[in-house]
Amino acid sequence: MKPEPAAAPEPPPASPAVAAEIFGDRLPVAVRYAELLADSGVVRGLIGPRETPRLWDRHILNCAVLTELLESSATVTDVGSGAGLPGLVVAIRRPDLEVTLVEPLLRRVTWLTEVIEELELPNVTVARGRAEELWDKLPPSDVVTSRAVSALDNLAKWSVPLLRPGGVWLPMKGASVGEEIEQSMTVLRAVGVDRIDVVECGVGLLAEPTTVARLQVGTPRRVRGRSGAKSKAKAQRARGKARP
Repeated sequence: MKPEPAAAPEPPPASPAVAAEIFGDRLPVAVRYAELLADSGVVRGLIGPRETPRLWDRHILNCAVLTELLESSATVTDVGSGAGLPGLVVAIRRPDLEVTLVEPLLRRVTWLTEVIEELELPNVTVARGRAEELWDKLPPSDVVTSRAVSALDNLAKWSVPLLRPGGVWLPMKGASVGEEIEQSMTVLRAVGVDRIDVVECGVGLLAEPTTVARLQVGTPRRVRGRSGAKSKAKAQRARGKARP
């Protein structure tokens, strides 16, 4: 008995009217990106099929408004780019930016490379590897971004060393970012963060503006090792084994 063929991916919803306001003459490129996300992006496991109906509101527009914080002709490194969120969207919206997508998984790197070629984006490159493996391989950036990658203290250790002195780190973290910042202050100071504020992008455009932490870095410093729940759990297990 032959297995039933997999269901075809659902097409993405039509771009909302606000997308034209945000992307301007770049809207056709953004629409094609949404089509690729909903098709090969789902088939190859870069985005879940349940995300297709909300590609624009939850993902594309949510990332596009990050460009409000980016100066003209800046260099941007996107850590853990995955399906290109936010880095690829930022590059589509702002062709004046030079964007590097950092992604360790080969299947994602392959997909991103294919999409860049399809969309004809000369301002985007892909670097395969973990952020900490690329500290000495990539030129320092004006801005480093990330979205839904890891806890803030881990991200700080991986991301800040990719910045030039005086650069800006813009992790997209959502409404809980204030609490994460408070819990991560020791690490943030250690890596060189000297000014922090939390901003909302897309106010007046999006029903739910995008919350972004804006962290100014003086002199980036490297701090090795992981933080967060996994490290704490590992330490607790180690203490348990040490008990008589």
